[in-house]
Amino acid sequence: MVSKDIVNRVRQLREQINYHNHQYYVLSKPGISDFEYDMMLKDLEALEKRYPELTHENSPTQRVGSDISEGFKQVVHKYPMLSLSNTYSFEELDDFHNRIAKALNEPWQYVCELKYDGTAIGITYRNGNLLRAVTRGDGTQGDDVTANVKTIRSIPLVLNGNDYPEEFEIRGEIFMPHAVFDELNVIRVEQGEAPFANPRNAASGTLKLLNPQTVAQRKLDCMIYFLLSDNLPFDNHYDNLTKAKDWGFKVPDSFVLCENIDEVKEFIDKWDQKRKKLPYDTDGAVVKVNSLKQQQLLGYTAKTPRWAIAYKFKTEQVSTKLISVDYQVGRTGAITPVANLKPVKLAGTIVKRASLHNADQVAILDLRLNDTVFVEKGGEIIPKIVGVDIDLRNSNAKPIEYITHCPECGTELTRLDGEAKHYCPNQAGCPPQLKGRVIHFASRKALDIEGLGEETIELLFSQGLIHDIADLYTLRYDQLIGLERFAQKSAQNAIDGIEVSKKKPFHKVLFGLGIRYVGETTAYKLAIHFGLLSSLKSATFDELVEVDEVGERIAQSIVDFFSNEKNQNLIQRLEDAGLNLKSDILENTVSDGKFKGLSIVISGTFSRISRNELKELVLSQGGKILSAVSANTDLLIAGDKMGPAKLDTATKLGVKIMSEDDFFTLMES
Repeated sequence: MVSKDIVNRVRQLREQINYHNHQYYVLSKPGISDFEYDMMLKDLEALEKRYPELTHENSPTQRVGSDISEGFKQVVHKYPMLSLSNTYSFEELDDFHNRIAKALNEPWQYVCELKYDGTAIGITYRNGNLLRAVTRGDGTQGDDVTANVKTIRSIPLVLNGNDYPEEFEIRGEIFMPHAVFDELNVIRVEQGEAPFANPRNAASGTLKLLNPQTVAQRKLDCMIYFLLSDNLPFDNHYDNLTKAKDWGFKVPDSFVLCENIDEVKEFIDKWDQKRKKLPYDTDGAVVKVNSLKQQQLLGYTAKTPRWAIAYKFKTEQVSTKLISVDYQVGRTGAITPVANLKPVKLAGTIVKRASLHNADQVAILDLRLNDTVFVEKGGEIIPKIVGVDIDLRNSNAKPIEYITHCPECGTELTRLDGEAKHYCPNQAGCPPQLKGRVIHFASRKALDIEGLGEETIELLFSQGLIHDIADLYTLRYDQLIGLERFAQKSAQNAIDGIEVSKKKPFHKVLFGLGIRYVGETTAYKLAIHFGLLSSLKSATFDELVEVDEVGERIAQSIVDFFSNEKNQNLIQRLEDAGLNLKSDILENTVSDGKFKGLSIVISGTFSRISRNELKELVLSQGGKILSAVSANTDLLIAGDKMGPAKLDTATKLGVKIMSEDDFFTLMES
């Protein structure tokens, strides 16, 4: 029998890894360093290996992280786009070398390259012309971003010469140079937008923009590092990469051929110092066996090639004094502890503060005031405390006690089951929450109200002119004119912007309400599913979880929000102000269609169409999309790799199951 502690540890690791996968690959907001992430993953792999009965097909150890986003067609990779195993020491590098020696029993060479810190891309060429560009995605399929990639000037649209394969794929890393990144952030700040955290996030976010013209303005770059084809010009990686230069690709001059592991280590030592002077980010080196034949002999694991490994440069770390801990209150009431530090230079910037994330993190670090702490930049950008120098601790120092009441309004804090953070439940009276919700409501992704930035909203609160989002619609020009930051034009722009916001789509209003866990995508799906705010407001928990991609936690949050009397009054005031509380895009408004009146679940992957396109087809034919199979489901459209649970439930309930081919046969009939 596996102990309860081991079972809980495995569960916690999976939850943490899945959370950080989402932060990194979907939101592009890394919260921990690559080293910390890899250590968690290695812990989980070790536990699953020791206790095989705890393995699960959906464990993070069984997948390659995904960056698939809505808005792009998904394309299956001809050659799986796997990740690399990471190593952080020369001892681990020696282990890799010894595994190669044991498997080959013949001489071999290595190719060493820099590991560029951007986003991976696979570009297919046919007859010397760029055919398609696909992101890594989940390693099996990715987003077709061809239109965006064509805007990158370092990627040739037509190749030089005529000695390239008829069709081949070339892989590289798309990144944003430091100079471009700095210029872009200056512009974003001037326009009142949040600056990007780092060049990697900027590159990843840019590649997923739906407007190629905007992508072109971002001046992305690309370095090439691998070729794939059934008919490559040479039987080794080094010569193929060199040849790609002749065809017009940007291949870095830094890659070298090494005869032994000592030369590999020399390459790593050299670039660990020189990388700081490069015009782009690199976080390590990649070591590959040169011979393609030997690569085939060595083969692959489920996730990584056995013939290559990534050596990650150590994150710069400094020590400094912990002066105090502040507690910030977010718009949802979430409490974030922040360490105030004695200023110290780290990775080129002066660091004075570092996030402590939550009470668990404070407890794990066992922090005391005036401790000497070790600070790193997670993801090379976010300062965080990673340890304490116990030898320098005062013997009388007492552990920091996490606050029990809100630092702003004094309300006793709560902590929900399964949540890492504490919350202030005083939504109606806690100043940072009130201001934060108005700032969110007026933000670009919500109502996008011109002239109402964060500082302006702070001013309106301090003057007593607003207390919540509905108060915005009672503001008058004569109240604004003469206030600091408000001249005649700016005052009129603010009033006009508020008036224009009344015409914004319903899903923008719904997102702007700031319901916990309801993001942009969820707000859109809720809007088209229910059509009217009044219908959403009266929806039951069971009705909510039937909505595509709405789980139990989101459903309960929505029920709690609309059952609150103060929120009900707020909604009524927004309706009286004339905001758009009805969706222009409704499910089941099609007068006729092949799926009219049917509730449909779509699951798995599809070869002829993306899942989002399939959903649009179903909606266009009068169908209603559900997220889970239940007694209310009329039809399950099943693709490849569908979860067995949905199939079992559909079979037990007698739900009709339709394949992709059956779907298109019906559509074409």
